[in-house]
This record gives sequence, C-alpha cells and structure tokens, in this order.
Amino acid sequence: MLRQALAVTGINVRSIPERWASSLVIVIGLAGVVAVFTALLAMASGFESTLRATGRSDVALVLRGGSDAELNSAFDRDSTDIIKQEPGIRPGADGRPLASAELMVIAELVRKDDIRNGANITVLGVEPAAFALRPQVRITQGRNFTPGLRELIVGAGVLRQFQGADIGQVVRMRGSEWTVVGIFQSGDAHDSEMWTDINVARTTFGRIGSSAVLAGLAAPDGLARLKAAVAADPRLSLDVMSEQDYFSGQTKQFRQTIGVLAGIVTIIMALGAVFAALNSMYAAVAARSKEIATLRAIGFGGLPVVISVMTEALLLALVGAVLGALLAYLLFNGLSVSTLGQNFTQVVFNFKVTPELVVRGLVIAVIIGMIGGLLPALRAARQPVTASLREQ
Repeated sequence: MLRQALAVTGINVRSIPERWASSLVIVIGLAGVVAVFTALLAMASGFESTLRATGRSDVALVLRGGSDAELNSAFDRDSTDIIKQEPGIRPGADGRPLASAELMVIAELVRKDDIRNGANITVLGVEPAAFALRPQVRITQGRNFTPGLRELIVGAGVLRQFQGADIGQVVRMRGSEWTVVGIFQSGDAHDSEMWTDINVARTTFGRIGSSAVLAGLAAPDGLARLKAAVAADPRLSLDVMSEQDYFSGQTKQFRQTIGVLAGIVTIIMALGAVFAALNSMYAAVAARSKEIATLRAIGFGGLPVVISVMTEALLLALVGAVLGALLAYLLFNGLSVSTLGQNFTQVVFNFKVTPELVVRGLVIAVIIGMIGGLLPALRAARQPVTASLREQ
C-alpha cells in the first residue's frame, strides 16, 4: 500500500506544472490567508513586546488608588514625600531613597503621514532619579534638559513618526514654548515620550502634585514591604505594583482586540481558500479521472489514491503558507507604526514577525489544505472504474 501511495503521489506531483493555473489558485489563496493572519498578530506581538520591555520587576510604580493608568492618577506633594520614606525602597548613589515623582501631561504633535491632524503625545516630567531607575534610557543626540528651563528631550520613536520634534525645534504646548535639546533611545515604550523637568512641568501646566512615583525596590521582598506600608498608612490611598506588571497589563485589551480581529478575518479568508482548494482539487480529479481509473483497474487500491490527492493538496498549502509568511516578514517585520495606548497617547512600536507566528500560519494552511483536499480525494477513490474508463 505504501509503494502504491508513493507511486500515485509521484505521478500527481509531477503533473502539477501541467495544471499550474488551478494549483496557483490554492497557493495564492493560502498565501493571502497566512500573510494577513501573520501581519495582524505581528502587530499585536510588536506592541506587546514594546510594553513588556518597558517594565522592570525590581522597580515599583505607585498610582492613586483605583487608577488604571498614569493619566488618570494624581496626588499631592505630601503624598509623594511620604511614599519616598516608606520601607522597601532602596537607596540611590547619594544615599537618599531612589524614587522619582513623575507628572504626565498630554501634548499634540503632527504626524508625518497625516499633516492635517495632530496626535496625542506623552510629556513626562521627571526627577533626576528617573534616569537611574531606567538605565536603558540613553541620550543619543544633543544633551539632557536643564532643570528649571523649558527644555525637552524626545524619544527616538517620536522623532520617526512626528514632525517638529528634532533638536533645536520649538514645541508649543498649551500656550507655552519648549525647546528640544536632545534625543534619547530606550528600545521600549519610553521612545514614544518627551521628557522634561517635573518642577517646570508643574509650574507651566498648573499642577501641584504628581501622576505617579517610580521607586527602586530594596530586595526581593521590597515590593511586598512597600505595598504593606502604603496600605497601612491612613494618609495614603494608593495602588502599588511592579512596573513590569503595569506595562504588561496595558497590552491586554489591545491583544484581545487584535486577536478577535485576526480570528474573524482569518475565518472569512479561510472559507474562501477552502472553496478555492475544493474547486481546484475537484478539477484536478476530474481531469485525471481516466488515469485514476486505469490505476484502480490494474490493482491500485482506493486508499493510495486518497493519500495522493491529500498529499498534493497539503503540498500546495505548504507552498502557499511559506509564501505568505515570507511576504509578511518582508513587508511588515520591523515596520514602525504608532497606535493609541492606555493613556490615549501614541505608542510607537515595530511589527514583530516571530517564528511562533509563522508556525501558527503553517498550521492554519495545513488545516485548510486538508479540508480542501479531503472531499475530492474521497471522490477520486470512490468513482466507478468502468464508468471513468468509458468517459471521453
């Protein structure tokens, strides 16, 4: 039986060039399914990867109680000072608690691909400790902002996606003017932000407190100690979490939305690909009905015929899947885009086509190929030998 299956499969495969048009329908259909599926999930993967890379497990983020994002959080300076004195925070190089009070403000810049409409950008007022807490942030061009002056350093992602953010340019925000003096790069979500001195931001935008406090943890149990101390202090009503957990949580809704969208689009396109495969394989079986009947007449069984037709369908499906994955990689991997994050500001990230996504695309293509080849294969095995031999 195995020898028969190999023999019939070999005949089928060698005859594919003679049926290149119908075979190409299957290949192109599945290439489209895999390319779209991979591209959509590559977007979610890139966004998730960017935010996951932002957080650190040894750094705590303190927000107002019940706030799900920094933009919705606010507390006064007294609370900030109390937080910095709580146990669980490690000392910095100067011996003082390593913590940075931070103020988030929303600004607007014009996108390079849409000069008519502005988009929200995060302006983060920080204290000097912010750089020690985020060692991945490094200034690649220009210099750091000077405390007390309306100066900005701009993330590399902002520079790629938006106008008016290069060194020496003036950014206008809510009636005030700020000079860009440096470009920084972090390789995470901070690349989508502009940083300045927190006291200047407070004065300019009429804020008296902070949106959050970022604090370095003293030991593996530092987070638990800080949480317990904050919860026990009647003067505070705050939420404490690791920075890593905060940014990971921000990806949940986006990943769910993209997952649902990818599922719907993939199902719709997969149905079209299944019908294309059915049509093509039925046509192939019909064109070779006398050949199949002849093989059956000289002793070949029905199962080798089924295997040969299924193998052909799976082979074409795999070719289409590889082509689709290659297209997705060449067109989308590393593509820089931006989308709204949890704070309703633009987060710049790159599409990320991973081996896992490619494998998932191949699995989908194989399933579609099996469905598309099964019925034609059964028909080829069941068709009457005498009737097929008499067909002209």
